[in-house]
Amino acid sequence: MAITLERDRGIKTQTGEQLGLECPYCGVYAHMTPQSVPDTALIVKDKPKHVGIVYQCDACHAPIFLRFAVKKYNHDSVELYQNFIELERPKERFPFSYLPKQTEALFREALACYSGNNYNAFASMCRRSATSAFRVMGDSGKLRAFDEVMVAQDIAEIDDNTFEPIKKVLFETGDDESMPMLNRAQAGVLLEVLKDMFYQCFVRKGKLTRAIKVRRFFVEDGNDALRPTA
Repeated sequence: MAITLERDRGIKTQTGEQLGLECPYCGVYAHMTPQSVPDTALIVKDKPKHVGIVYQCDACHAPIFLRFAVKKYNHDSVELYQNFIELERPKERFPFSYLPKQTEALFREALACYSGNNYNAFASMCRRSATSAFRVMGDSGKLRAFDEVMVAQDIAEIDDNTFEPIKKVLFETGDDESMPMLNRAQAGVLLEVLKDMFYQCFVRKGKLTRAIKVRRFFVEDGNDALRPTA
C-alpha cells in the first residue's frame, strides 16, 4: 500500500486501500482512518527522513501514531515507504498464571521490551526467561524444551538461516555479547517460538492437569451422591 502526501489533496493511497491494524487500546483489528496529516508544503521544505501520521481506530476512535520513512520527495508531494513503526504496540497476551513466578516476571519484562521496539533487549530478556524455565524443569528440562522448539520450526517451516539466531538466543550460554543482533522480523519469530515453548512445557500441562482434577471431582461427587445412606 503505497502512501503519498500531496500538497492539495492530503494523504492518498495508490489503490484506495484502507490501513488495518490491531488497536493497542481496544485490541480489535480494525480499519484506521487518517486523523492528523502533516502539512505537505512544510514536509517538502524541511525534508525530514521520517514523517508521522495520526490515525483513528474505527472501532474505539482512539488516536494511533505511526511513523513512516520517506521514500522520495517531489515538487509538491512526498512518497512514503509502506512499512511503518507503531509507536504504541498492542500488548502481547499469554496465560501467565501457568508459568513459574520468576519466569512469569522475566517474560512480562521481555514482552514490554518487544512492545517498545527494543528488540535486542527483548532477546536478552528471552534468554533470561528461558534459563529460568529450564531451571524449574530440572535436569532434562532444557533438552525437552529444545525438542519442542525444533518441532515448532518444522511445523512453521522456518528455514535454518532464519532459525539459527533463535536457537542461539534461547539455548546458548555466556554473556550477552555473544548473542546475535535481532531485527524486527527475527524478534517476531523469537516471540512466537518462545510462547509456543512455554505453552507446551507449562500451559498445556497446567490446563490438562486442572481439567482432569475437575473431571475427577465431579465423578467422585456423583458417586457419593449415589451411595445409600445408613
